[in-house]
Amino acid sequence: MAKDVKPTRKNLMEIEDRIELSERGHGTLEKKRDGLIMEFMDILDKAQDVRGDLAQDYEDAQKKINMARAMEGDVAVRGAAAALQEHPEITTESKNIMGVVVPQIESSRVSKSLDQRGYGIMGTSARIDEAAEAYEDLLESIILAAEVETAMKKMLREIETTKRRVNALEFKLLPDLYDNQEYIEQKLEEQEREETFRLKKIKEKKEAEEKAEREAEAEAEAETADEETGTAEPDMEQSTAGGVPGGD
Repeated sequence: MAKDVKPTRKNLMEIEDRIELSERGHGTLEKKRDGLIMEFMDILDKAQDVRGDLAQDYEDAQKKINMARAMEGDVAVRGAAAALQEHPEITTESKNIMGVVVPQIESSRVSKSLDQRGYGIMGTSARIDEAAEAYEDLLESIILAAEVETAMKKMLREIETTKRRVNALEFKLLPDLYDNQEYIEQKLEEQEREETFRLKKIKEKKEAEEKAEREAEAEAEAETADEETGTAEPDMEQSTAGGVPGGD
């Protein structure tokens, strides 16, 4: 991946910004994952209790309905069941747990008094009443189990999703970004060294040229001085020669 990135300072700044953002996101997701796991463990403990209660309520309901059938007969039991006028009502709402929307199930008209069950009190026995009450308790346990199990499954899916995101950041995206950052920094350092070396060579060449120019100028000045000195000496000889006859 590093080979696909141009080693420019602009790209380096963009990668550094992405690293900072990814590190913050990684930390946030880790906190979310840990919080979800803690919430999930609480729900799991509750689910285990609910499962135990559900199994116990189911066993009790089976025992009591079998007893009622044995004592009153299937016709009487079915007649009592068919006499029910008000059926349970189930309403669902939602609540948010660490960003996960889970259902909250509310039930009404599940547990009923003797006169609300529809069958005549005089025409039935206590066995049927006990079976009806046991199945009302079982239904409440089923509703609670449905709420807890659904919440647990949704929490588990969210934990898995969050874990995948954390792992993708930790083991894929961030290492690639770090590699790109290191690659660009190395290339920029190489370019800087090359530029420093080039500037040094240019400076040395310029200094050498300036030195050569100074030496050339010095030589030119020396030659000019020599020429002026050579011209001045004959003039002095002529002046001296012309002065002797005048003295005679």
